[in-house]
Amino acid sequence: MRKTRLMTGIGISAIALLALTACNSGTPGSSGDGGDGGGGDETALWEVATDVTLEGSKTFDAMVARDGVVVGVKNDQPGLGMEDPATGERTGFDVDIARWIAASLGFSEDQIEYKTIPSANREQAIVNGDIDYYVGTYSITDKRKADISFAGPYFITGQGLLVAKDNTDINGPDDLAGKIVCSVTGSTPLQRIRDEYNPGDTVEYDTYSQCVEQLKAGSVDAITTDQAILAGYVALEPDALKIAGDTFSEERYGVGLDKDDTVLKDHINALFTDGGDVWTALFEEHLAPAGIQGEQPAVDQ
Repeated sequence: MRKTRLMTGIGISAIALLALTACNSGTPGSSGDGGDGGGGDETALWEVATDVTLEGSKTFDAMVARDGVVVGVKNDQPGLGMEDPATGERTGFDVDIARWIAASLGFSEDQIEYKTIPSANREQAIVNGDIDYYVGTYSITDKRKADISFAGPYFITGQGLLVAKDNTDINGPDDLAGKIVCSVTGSTPLQRIRDEYNPGDTVEYDTYSQCVEQLKAGSVDAITTDQAILAGYVALEPDALKIAGDTFSEERYGVGLDKDDTVLKDHINALFTDGGDVWTALFEEHLAPAGIQGEQPAVDQ
């Protein structure tokens, strides 16, 4: 199988900016050129593995049988998971994490099918076998672990608030009294706001980009979700949006898996544990340019 390459080193700031604006024509890590990369100052962060066996993993057996991987992702989160509506190209930290996992299982970029799954439908998609795994700002929670399993965490962030640039009334969740707060259906941040704080009202949509449009139109006062997601939107529109205050939770992103597939979970956890250089390169490319800080977390045992 051909190698999957990802650009690092010279030009990384420009590449990251293109990834955030979802306008690039050659996604790092995607082998979008159809070959081993475009030459120049490129370093292969990973190669597609060969002769992979995962005895006891029914998910891996399904991948082998169809000769491909089906991955659940987001498509409207700058720096994390974006889809170019014109080309269908996928970019972002989570997307490249998904590609890295696929390569470790022996599958190249052209063997990956991406499915955009709304937050509210993620567990059911995994339970139904509609996807092999899910990588898309998916917080590990005890409630979700009743139905599925998680590998990771591969990133830790916290809940925050996004407001209009000229908003001076909201500086944290305690300022939400009488305010309208937007988030996506099925998200833990939305439930936390309802349970622990006192908003005037909450509204929910399938995607955060819909919330952003409502915020810019003045129909809602704030958007709440993980600060890593919010920072991407600020990077796209710094003159219109800002983050209000500090984070007020801990969100641990994991890879959603079939509940009983411990073999695949162990494989991915080993990949993360041994792949610190890859993780760092992806973080520096996709998230650091938006002002996000972080380090690779230890995986759960």
